[in-house]
Amino acid sequence: MKAATKQQRRIQKQIARADARPEKRRDKASETGAMQAGARLYPVPPFERQHQAKPGSEAILDPAPMYDAPFYKGSGKLEDKVALISGGDSGIGRAVAVLFAREGADVAILHLGEHEDAATTLSAIKAEGRRGLAISGDVRDASFCRDAVAQVVKTFGRFDVLVNNAAFQVHSPRFEDLSEEHFDTTIRTNLHGYFHMAQAALPHLGRGGAIINTGSVTGLEGSKELIDYATTKGGIHAFTRSLAAHLVPRGIRVNAVAPGPVWTPLNPSDKTAENVAEFGSRVPMGRPAQPEEIAPAYVFLASPQCSSYITGEILPIIGGHG
Repeated sequence: MKAATKQQRRIQKQIARADARPEKRRDKASETGAMQAGARLYPVPPFERQHQAKPGSEAILDPAPMYDAPFYKGSGKLEDKVALISGGDSGIGRAVAVLFAREGADVAILHLGEHEDAATTLSAIKAEGRRGLAISGDVRDASFCRDAVAQVVKTFGRFDVLVNNAAFQVHSPRFEDLSEEHFDTTIRTNLHGYFHMAQAALPHLGRGGAIINTGSVTGLEGSKELIDYATTKGGIHAFTRSLAAHLVPRGIRVNAVAPGPVWTPLNPSDKTAENVAEFGSRVPMGRPAQPEEIAPAYVFLASPQCSSYITGEILPIIGGHG
């Protein structure tokens, strides 16, 4: 007993001496509390105060989101596959489109009406030596989803990967201010849109096909000012696991990526300018992810070489656990 007590107190004194030791000089990233562990440095808050009208534009976002992943080397993981990405004009969708093309896929993107952003994404796909297609419309409309999938199959001759990524998000500080119209718009975009796209895609997906849904950390942890959005993201996670189990006999994998804060037009078109300036500062890494940091997860889940034994999984990418 006495020996154990002495040992504990000896350890306690060692730690007390360590606590009293002056801190060594840290680099700038550490001083801001932001972690930099990638191939290049990423922007750290505070950002410029800014707010955008829905649905948001990547072309005017400052700093510009980093999506081109110049240090990512393709290796044919999706060679001659065909992928369709909803919300593919900007943000995570654009970064995924670029890496899919770099891995050898032809890529179609859906967008609501952000034609300038869609044109930039198409140019990036073609710069990777692959074919691209942009289709404008509303994923809440089942007939649009069916027509879009049919257009992709007609253009490229096949269909291999669906990425459900389109989303609507607007915060509501008080639950009483969350109108029925607001709630319904979020539900219909984020849940009905995924449902319609998956139903439209399934007749064309063969064994080895993949569906990847974009979930969210809010679907794992909740969010006091995004009650409707968090509800849909939790629903997307359940939808992913349920549909995955349903499609196992058909050899089609279904998974989800659940990002934390990511620097895309979704947030400046939601939050106040003051909140945007500090966006991502509260996660352990001290900054939001850039889209190119999230996109490799989609490549991993789309590629039969990488994830053939993975289905029904939710992959969190949230900048560390607090």
